[in-house]
Amino acid sequence: MNKKILIFIVAVIIAILIIAGIIYKNSKTKPREERDLGMNTNSINQESSNTRNIVENSIETNNNNTTNGNSNFNFETKTVKLNSGYEMPLNGIGTYSLTGNTCYDAITVALNSGVRLIDTAYMYSNEEEIGRAIKDSNVPREEIFIITKLYPNQFDEPEKAIEMAFEKLNVDYIDMMLLHHPGTNDVKAYKAMEKYVKQGKIRSIGLSNWYVKELDEFLPQIDIMPSLVQNEIHPYYQENDVIPYIQSKGIVVQGWYPFGGRGHTKELLSDSTIVEIANNHNVTAAQVILRWNLQKGVVVIPGSSNPDHIKENTEIYDFELTNDEMKKINSLNRDEKHDWY
Repeated sequence: MNKKILIFIVAVIIAILIIAGIIYKNSKTKPREERDLGMNTNSINQESSNTRNIVENSIETNNNNTTNGNSNFNFETKTVKLNSGYEMPLNGIGTYSLTGNTCYDAITVALNSGVRLIDTAYMYSNEEEIGRAIKDSNVPREEIFIITKLYPNQFDEPEKAIEMAFEKLNVDYIDMMLLHHPGTNDVKAYKAMEKYVKQGKIRSIGLSNWYVKELDEFLPQIDIMPSLVQNEIHPYYQENDVIPYIQSKGIVVQGWYPFGGRGHTKELLSDSTIVEIANNHNVTAAQVILRWNLQKGVVVIPGSSNPDHIKENTEIYDFELTNDEMKKINSLNRDEKHDWY
């Protein structure tokens, strides 16, 4: 064979091998989702497609209007039916930053004002005061819905943490227990809560500060679907993609920081759009924000130690925001998160 031809053939073979190596390397370094999806839309799981369609439709509904973002919301009984079968009030009181006698007094006022949903957590250091206020009230235990949370530093020994919550609250059962936010051994902690559900000691379980990515990774690893996901939600941080995604899975959404949280409450309650809508209904800006949440299908747990504010926060069922008013508040979204969770 001619020497020049032989050299040419060898060069072509080497070039082919180099190109093949580059292609193989690129295919291995593609993101997992890109490799899985490829260019063939038929490879997408039908359930994921259905969920995406539901979410897209829900986002459009949430952005345009909704008089009730969750069909399970009952505005006559002021409750929502959870996927666990239990009823939960649509509005309650959050107790973050309430401690000692301040917490005890706030819960007493809340119960006397008709509040029946109380949100607490191990990290709030107020479970004992809440348990004592409930015991000292004239409200039957079965009428009160208690939510508490395990913190990530408890995930290593979840059974011990759960028993501590029972001891501090001084109750025979807990209505809802959440994981406070993602952390090492969160699946282990959740599975411990599942055991208590099966024993009848915890009635419903859920998550706090879990978003789409976190839920996609977490849900396949557990047995009992969360009944609730509790996240930061207010007019400046509306979670218009997260809320419908959670609701599409039959999970109820609950919002903390409905008034924007520390350092932001004054600005939000003074927002000219919200104040104008409040004046139209002869209510307060706070009541408009809480009603907006309810009509988006979000349970509300505003925190306060002020007796007047606690009572005011319950008076959100005698008026309804119009489609146009809902759109105006929806337009205030800045995707402005006010806490790190």
